[in-house]
Amino acid sequence: MEDLDKRMDPYGLLMMANGSLYGLRNVTEWNESSLLGAGAGALENDESWEETRRQHVADLATTNWLFVVLFVLKALIMVFIIIAALFGNLLVIVSVMRHRKLRVITNYFVVSLALADMLVAIWAMCFNASVELTNGRWLFGYFMCDVWNSLDVYFSTVSILHLCCISVDRYYAIVQPLDYPLIMTQSRLVVMLAVVWCSPALVSFLPIFMGWYTTQEHLRFRRRHPDLCGFQVNRPYAVISSSVSFWVPGVIMILMYYRIYIEADRQERMLYRSKVATALLNKHLQINGISAAGLSTIPSDTATMVDTSSGEMRPCAASSKMKRERKAARTLGIIMSAFLACWLPFFLWYIITTLCGAECHCPQAVVTAVFWVGYFNSALNPIIYAYFNREFRVAFKKTLQSCCYHLLLLFPSRTSHGHTPPPRGTPPPQITNSNVSSAAEIHFLNNSSLVRLDDCAKTPELVRQSEDVI
Repeated sequence: MEDLDKRMDPYGLLMMANGSLYGLRNVTEWNESSLLGAGAGALENDESWEETRRQHVADLATTNWLFVVLFVLKALIMVFIIIAALFGNLLVIVSVMRHRKLRVITNYFVVSLALADMLVAIWAMCFNASVELTNGRWLFGYFMCDVWNSLDVYFSTVSILHLCCISVDRYYAIVQPLDYPLIMTQSRLVVMLAVVWCSPALVSFLPIFMGWYTTQEHLRFRRRHPDLCGFQVNRPYAVISSSVSFWVPGVIMILMYYRIYIEADRQERMLYRSKVATALLNKHLQINGISAAGLSTIPSDTATMVDTSSGEMRPCAASSKMKRERKAARTLGIIMSAFLACWLPFFLWYIITTLCGAECHCPQAVVTAVFWVGYFNSALNPIIYAYFNREFRVAFKKTLQSCCYHLLLLFPSRTSHGHTPPPRGTPPPQITNSNVSSAAEIHFLNNSSLVRLDDCAKTPELVRQSEDVI
């Protein structure tokens, strides 16, 4: 037995060092205990024991490499979500500020939502990533733990309340289009945004800093262990906070978008009937040799107008406005659906585990997954805007082109020694091979959205696009 202990000591120390290095203390203890049992049974056969030892060394190395791969993969996913949420929502804010077409009431809510998502990335995601990547250790003290939990609850609630306001705004724009300018005024917009940003503090900062959100046992445990920052809530707080943050606004959004869908479907049928009636009337007029141009001055209740140049009837501007409103409602409905799909697993876990208690224990990997699936929603909204909304897509493209152009100005091309820059006010030189550093810059500058004055008369469409940008 002494010979066995002498052979076991170096390997046991090696395993403990590896376990401490990678944080695998449980794996080390398991391998050490299993090796002791295997060694006790292999005293009679030294070759069998050596084979068992080599097998466990290989298993431990494989486990360590697997842990490293999973750690790196988790870190990359978290960093990608944080960066995508920051830069994507920043792109939304800058695009709405730069382009006049996007400055409508609904997009003010969208900009405010983008700001909330950026703050989620800064305050909630970064702290959560630090906990996950340090094996559950909290590095910022007792007070900052309460700050983090408060900001996490606060910004998540702000996000869903923004989407609730957007759904109400779309409801009035689609269902009551004539009364919409009277209902959604600038003062009412300010009041709604103030309520959205201030009311979530009642379910975040106030109960968390007062200690109402959890039990006294958990508070005493946190004081004894300031390096741990768990968010263990009591049942009344779980029911109230989840209702205010998710369930009630979610039900309101579903109801609003259901009403919007019914109204949009009704308008679609009316527009189709109007087009059919217009086509039949036009055909009847052609058969009887009557010109449709003569009817251009006749008032009509239908949403059509006569094209005097071709003699054909086409829908008026009101129908195209209706189409834009329905398209905007569809885009925002997709945003709402993405939000519900991302946050529904978290709130189901949150309410079930709190009401069920210790009997409904959930693995830490599942908890991490539901948190970050919810956080991922903050990075999804800009992608949804760009994919489903043409105006946002054009605005994003112009904003990115402008950013690239300014980067080229910050890093000018290399010139020969002794060359002095032209004085201010001198017209820019022509773009040739001699004054740019590469063909890529020539291609970019020639294809950018900048319009020369001598081309404005030839391309009125570009002039109209430039008027939309400030």
